[in-house]
Amino acid sequence: MFTILPIKGFIDQIDGFYCDGIHAGLKPNGNNDLGFIYTKEACNVQAIFTENRFQAAPLKHFQNYEKNFQTNFVLINSKNANALTGKKGIQDIDTLFSSLDFDLINPIMSSTGVIGNPLPLEKLINGAKSFDLNAKNGEELSKAIMTTDAYPKTCMYEVKLEDGSSFKIGAVAKGAGMINPNLATMLCFICTDAKVSSQDMKEALEVNSDSTFNAISVDGDTSTNDTVMLLANGKSNAYDKDAFFEALRLVMHDMAMLMVADGEGAKKVAAFEVINALSDEDAQIAAKALSNSLLVKTALFGEDPNFGRIASTIGASKIASDEEKLVISYNDVIVYNKGELCFTPEVEEKAGKVLQNDKYKITCDIGLGEGKFTAYGCDLGYKYVEINADYRT
Repeated sequence: MFTILPIKGFIDQIDGFYCDGIHAGLKPNGNNDLGFIYTKEACNVQAIFTENRFQAAPLKHFQNYEKNFQTNFVLINSKNANALTGKKGIQDIDTLFSSLDFDLINPIMSSTGVIGNPLPLEKLINGAKSFDLNAKNGEELSKAIMTTDAYPKTCMYEVKLEDGSSFKIGAVAKGAGMINPNLATMLCFICTDAKVSSQDMKEALEVNSDSTFNAISVDGDTSTNDTVMLLANGKSNAYDKDAFFEALRLVMHDMAMLMVADGEGAKKVAAFEVINALSDEDAQIAAKALSNSLLVKTALFGEDPNFGRIASTIGASKIASDEEKLVISYNDVIVYNKGELCFTPEVEEKAGKVLQNDKYKITCDIGLGEGKFTAYGCDLGYKYVEINADYRT
């Protein structure tokens, strides 16, 4: 048995973790743009990355280390992705780290921002040299990694085990646009003092990614830098596999929901629940098609319960389906029932009221089996176009 309790605070509350964020001159508005996570002891580290074929230099640099390596330092910058920068992008990371007079063990870099520009090395080196590695300022770190985010994204949990021991796990993340199933334009750093093996960390990340970060969509795009990184220093000497897997799932789900809710001007978050599909795979295909559909997203923005867009998207996904078995509902309001046109003015009004909420569920019962999957998406409106039209400026 175990108990998982949400707690307030940032990752600096976890024993042995230090962090901070500063302005190093990358963002012209003076906001934080460079941060770090540090531990005096080496941490086990595992990560999952974007499926974009053009992975950024920081991802390649990470993967140049030996399998199951340990680290004690992560440097994170915003405003510059260091992507599509060739071999020099990787060399710049090595140059940066070799310029720092810190006791670093296999240092890691993570970047987010504009693709195709070389790293501003002088600014990064000068900024990093000013770090106080004894700082515990998770709030400033959370601001440093933001790009188009409207707000910082963090969460924390304490896990109490049956033998009286406990560990903490928490995360800091950024992500608001270019978010598509198969990670997102996101960086997420999860820290824990659990005494967890590198193998269990790898397994837990992979098991929990499908229902969290790989189940959200803002705009159907996948970037070059997407990263979910898990760091464990073992300082608590506490561990239980079931408890750890569940706590990590909660952290990843919290971060994923914060990202989709912050979808560059988004006002609505919808859970697209597909049930009774012929297989789980079919359910996943249909749910992700719904969360990605621009027509569906704009209908959500207009608070229009246009079930035709829902049905059309399911049909276009090419999963096994039959309009005589399909049932579509907005929360508990059924708008289409096995070929029966039940979309009366009264039903439309009720469904429209559901869409006026900030969060709701759209359920599609395929009626052919027992497969199920839930994907998460948001509306798409004018603000998204405005942000992305002006992104480089």
